Amino acid sequence: MSGPRVRRRRGARESLLSVILGFESIVAFLAGLAVYGLRALPEGIEPWWGIVGGVVLGLLMIALAGVTRYRWAVIAGGALQVVIALGAILVPALLIATAVFGALYVYGTIKGGALDARNASLAAEAEKNGD
Repeated sequence: MSGPRVRRRRGARESLLSVILGFESIVAFLAGLAVYGLRALPEGIEPWWGIVGGVVLGLLMIALAGVTRYRWAVIAGGALQVVIALGAILVPALLIATAVFGALYVYGTIKGGALDARNASLAAEAEKNGD
């Protein structure tokens, strides 16, 4: 029988992007409700597709939040930011959410990566010094 499982160490970028995508998934669902309630979809498309779109975007964001340690997931998260921005064509108020969460996503990607690099160099220096 083995001992307790050791958790994998998560980096700053992974942690920040997971939180940002998790919160943004709620906003994506609420945006879908807004598209439905405002009947903002073009003529010929049933309004309930707005809810479906919001749910799908929200689920994709939750799924990506769990795998942000991979580069492809960070890129896919950025692509979802663009999809949310395109939603502003239907509901212009989504530009506010796009600006806030897009800025947070960029910050989390850049600053999280810088923190990870700094922590790695500090760990290497401590190991070199025998600490």
